[in-house]
Amino acid sequence: MGKSTKDKRDIYYRLAKEQGLRARSAFKLLQINSEFNILNDNVKRVVDLCAAPGSWSQVLSRTLYKTDSIDDQVKIVAVDLQTMAPLPGVEQIKGDITKRSTIEEILNCFKTSDNKITKKADLVLCDGAPDVTGLHDIDEFVQGNLVLSALNICLHVLCDNGNFVSKIFRTKNIDLLYQQLKLFFDDVVIAKPRSSRNSSVESFIVCRQFHLPENFIPNIDEPFIYTYEHTLNLQEKSSFIIPFIACGSLDGFDSDKTYPLEQDSSYIEPIQPPINPAYEEACILKKNKKLPISSS
Repeated sequence: MGKSTKDKRDIYYRLAKEQGLRARSAFKLLQINSEFNILNDNVKRVVDLCAAPGSWSQVLSRTLYKTDSIDDQVKIVAVDLQTMAPLPGVEQIKGDITKRSTIEEILNCFKTSDNKITKKADLVLCDGAPDVTGLHDIDEFVQGNLVLSALNICLHVLCDNGNFVSKIFRTKNIDLLYQQLKLFFDDVVIAKPRSSRNSSVESFIVCRQFHLPENFIPNIDEPFIYTYEHTLNLQEKSSFIIPFIACGSLDGFDSDKTYPLEQDSSYIEPIQPPINPAYEEACILKKNKKLPISSS
């Protein structure tokens, strides 16, 4: 089933191809759901931010649509900067979640014919991350702003008592992000799915029971929480413990372990290759042995 080194070293990559999933990240959402039940029967409307290549949207489509037919009560909106191949029952928006125009497009998906939003999203997901530089302070800052941009969308599209799940980097300022999110959610927990490598600082913050603070009015043009500080009257807590939960069965596969291929395994092509990836030109140059080589 595998011929590449990635097939041989990454069990979740192999499992994703076997199960027709576009990326191994699908198992992260599945393991988070097994712990927190965020995709329960009451969830009908979901926004999937930073969705490409679409593995989380695949999980949503398979879970929320109980039959092969499209349910009018279900709405899945996937948003990403990159072009995504179509998925059944998933509306797609190509745009930047930090831009007002993209937020307005998302809101339009939930508006009725009279231009009103009668039913908001039950769940907002964000599996996005910046192109890491290796400079941890910069990567943390950019990732934090990405999470706050996703939160800004929650303020406009998430229903009361709705849930929000976002990728985060566990770094020195995680306590600040935790306190910011606690302003809008009754329950905030950091989760580490078993399919997420222990060697990675990646985790997911699971926020449940959304509510807007009293007298707080969201501003679509102000995505960063600290601009609201004077309104919310934030008070620094002297000490607190951030809940941390490991998701996934202890008997399950270890993402840091190498599992040998079966004797009768055969190679399976990736389910959905990237569409117009940023590195496509570099791959063509490398294949034709025309890629410039740095002298340094």
